[in-house]
Amino acid sequence: MSAHTVPPMIGVIGGSGLYEIEGLEGARWEAVETPFGAPSDEILRGTLAGVEMAFLPRHGRGHRIPPSELNYRANIDALKRLGCTEILSLSATGSLKEEFPPGTFVVIDQFIDRTFARTKSFFSEGLVAHVGFGHPVCSRLGDAITESLAALDIPHARGGTYLAMEGPQFSTIAESNLYRSWGCDIIGMTNMPEAKLAREAEMCYATIAMVTDFDCWHPDHDHVTVDAIISVLFGNADKGRDLVMNVVPRLAGRTELCAQGCQTVLDNAIITQPDVRDPEMVAKLDAVAGRVL
Repeated sequence: MSAHTVPPMIGVIGGSGLYEIEGLEGARWEAVETPFGAPSDEILRGTLAGVEMAFLPRHGRGHRIPPSELNYRANIDALKRLGCTEILSLSATGSLKEEFPPGTFVVIDQFIDRTFARTKSFFSEGLVAHVGFGHPVCSRLGDAITESLAALDIPHARGGTYLAMEGPQFSTIAESNLYRSWGCDIIGMTNMPEAKLAREAEMCYATIAMVTDFDCWHPDHDHVTVDAIISVLFGNADKGRDLVMNVVPRLAGRTELCAQGCQTVLDNAIITQPDVRDPEMVAKLDAVAGRVL
């Protein structure tokens, strides 16, 4: 079998509480070095229902790193380097739609990237590549996640557009209403360039947006207490942990390439001719793009 038809290894990126997974066998924290620096934290590895897993606390344990300072390239490289084939990304978000109240989980299918202070590609001068990103998440993962949410009776919606803002400040009311006028459903600070880098690394990727509150467009926004938001946040973490435990076994049976092409996206993406490629860049991309380099 090729490297892309072996049984999957699931990478999970999320926040506090999500890595306290019941039934995770052989659990151990491992440090991973990458050519792009250190990831957010050590990575928790183990086996759940016979499926290899790796969990990365996105902001580090204790939530030490703000969104704009996350080393997104190191995070994705580390998961790829460990052998992860797909990524489930769970994120606390705000809602831009009345129909997505706090406590709702939205299985994202599109993004609008409004970040501006982050390195967004593994490729640069000396090794240029352009990957397709019209469909930025893996529909196969989305199907499995939606089945699990329904089985767990968690309020959810399949499909939605995630507006990625730079932060760390929240939106103004004018910005929030602008994003609503664009048809955006969810707003957050962390899934870009995470999703773009996962695509470049040929990993199936899906975002589960866990709504904690309405963004500032909502007339009741200023009346929501911090305690209420924290209560929803902890409740969402419990649901997110249940979701991970339910969905991972559903992904155990894949032994073929992703039909969407997530795992072969680099086949025709690298533009730089082999004889002029920067050897240092090629070496740095040993995990991310070693299959085609």
